[in-house]
Amino acid sequence: MRYLTAGESHGPQLTTIIEGVPSGLELTAETINTELGRRQKGYGRGRRMQIEKDQALITSGVRHGYTIGAPIALVVENNDFKHWRKIMGAEPISAEEQEDVKRKITRPRPGHADLNGAIKYGHRDIRNVLERSSARETTVRVAAGAVAKSILSEVGIKVGGHVLEIGGIRAENIQYNSIEELQTISEDSPVRCLDPEAAEKMMRAIDDAKKQGDSIGGIVEVIVEGMPIGVGSHVQYDRKLEAKLAAAVMSINAFKGVEIGIGFEAAHLPGSQVHDEIAWDKDNGYTRRTNNAGGFEGGMTTGMPIVIRGVMKPIPTLYKPLESVDIDTKEPFKASIERSDSCAVPAASVVAEAVVAWELAAAIVEQFGHDRMDTIKENIEKHREYSKNF
Repeated sequence: MRYLTAGESHGPQLTTIIEGVPSGLELTAETINTELGRRQKGYGRGRRMQIEKDQALITSGVRHGYTIGAPIALVVENNDFKHWRKIMGAEPISAEEQEDVKRKITRPRPGHADLNGAIKYGHRDIRNVLERSSARETTVRVAAGAVAKSILSEVGIKVGGHVLEIGGIRAENIQYNSIEELQTISEDSPVRCLDPEAAEKMMRAIDDAKKQGDSIGGIVEVIVEGMPIGVGSHVQYDRKLEAKLAAAVMSINAFKGVEIGIGFEAAHLPGSQVHDEIAWDKDNGYTRRTNNAGGFEGGMTTGMPIVIRGVMKPIPTLYKPLESVDIDTKEPFKASIERSDSCAVPAASVVAEAVVAWELAAAIVEQFGHDRMDTIKENIEKHREYSKNF
């Protein structure tokens, strides 16, 4: 499976085309829109979330509620485009109309793609960079992730995410008995935190950052249960599934770090406290006494829950702007302000779920059958039984 996205932050729409989804998967716009709604929530979001109510339109690849094996096209319209038509429209404009368009942006903002992208593509107007590099693009990545989650759900694989840390405040009292319970607690929290006391402190920290014209980042965690043993491969670097997951998480806007299982903590411990001892019983087959490896060994799944965390830096668009240099005049200035959030970590948790779900679903489809959901389900059940009695 693969997908591409297209669209600018203030353009007419965002689009994704998804190829390789098996036929026979139940899929409706409502399923996708539920995930899009989750992305728009979260304490610390800016005014853009009040303007846009993201709704996906399925324009191909689905008939009467089921996928048909053809490419799936999903479209999310930008309701705010009516105010940006002259600035972001595709049609050429006259010299007179040029005067009605906001002046070109020549002042790159620290922490954004502005300067690097302008140099790379030769743009004297930085809006040509910032419109595409905006995290608005993650809207349709979440839509693609919703399709992936539907595939995983069909074969008994569950995905949940939550916020572990915001602004140095870490959730400590984390308790849940199932992925479903994790999802419920996370959804009920404005910051998607499983620790109510920490959540209150996180919200106060977001408020303080906003008052100071600043922003704060954090850590999100995605947990996946039900993956069969041996998905992925050890034989080549680009077939290691945990490497694909790490790349997917790092591709999210503003993410600067990723770890699986105990991650960097493994550097501080002896091997006897790191490696997960193997057990077997008739009912469950092979299991591990611990899960420090986060569900992976040798680039393949172990059958234990997948645990992956990502670090999101503070959003670089500040109301307390940092110093930069105008690319035309070379004069120093205080970086320009675009509409922004003071904290997008809760929303980033939803995006992280989506990109993780996509990589896992793609691996499932590749390994257990490309074309039909019924065949994939049958093959996975056979593999689970085989693994249990191996």
